[in-house]
Amino acid sequence: MITLMLCFFVMLYDPSETDAIQMAALQAAISNNNTGGQVSLSPGTLATLGNVVSSLPALDKGKRLGPSMKKAISSFAPVVKTNKITITSDERGVVISLASDAFFEEGKAELNIGETRDILLRLARFFEEPEVHDKRWRIEGHTDNRPVPAGSEFKSNWELSAARAANVLHYLSDFGVNEQQFSIAGYADTRPKFSNDTPEGRAYNRRVDVIILDEGHF
Repeated sequence: MITLMLCFFVMLYDPSETDAIQMAALQAAISNNNTGGQVSLSPGTLATLGNVVSSLPALDKGKRLGPSMKKAISSFAPVVKTNKITITSDERGVVISLASDAFFEEGKAELNIGETRDILLRLARFFEEPEVHDKRWRIEGHTDNRPVPAGSEFKSNWELSAARAANVLHYLSDFGVNEQQFSIAGYADTRPKFSNDTPEGRAYNRRVDVIILDEGHF
């Protein structure tokens, strides 16, 4: 039965109509199956899996956000190579992550505008593209788990992360984006992408995420 289902989905697969978000949704559905190789699913489990795959709302969301994801990848391809920006997708939507160390000095919220002005201008122009101009956005500030430096103007990483998100929005507003389409949030070190046990992991966790929101996260 598993082999027949696999053949069925292979027959349905059309690479020309597939985007990254749809594939991620399908992979997430399949990964819910915890059975090992050569183990048959029970009828109840099989029916449940069929219902999940056939009615996944994430597939519809993928169709809506797919053009946004493709446009983001094409718009920021040169910058992604510098490791100052990464583009991913998750349950929130399409995520454009700004490497905090490139945009801010340690423990500070003021943007290093001399080094990052071109990137922010590119980001502001991206918001005007037809694929995304009517979307809702959220800017999220994140830190690693180390406390703010002694003598910092911020009491904790909560204030620091929120201030960084707000300053990114202020600069984007100066470059012409519509603030009414945005919200901001500061999460301190509560949502790490990697372990904070290594310098590399902490560097990835220090970031500002600019998110094209899925409708369920407005």
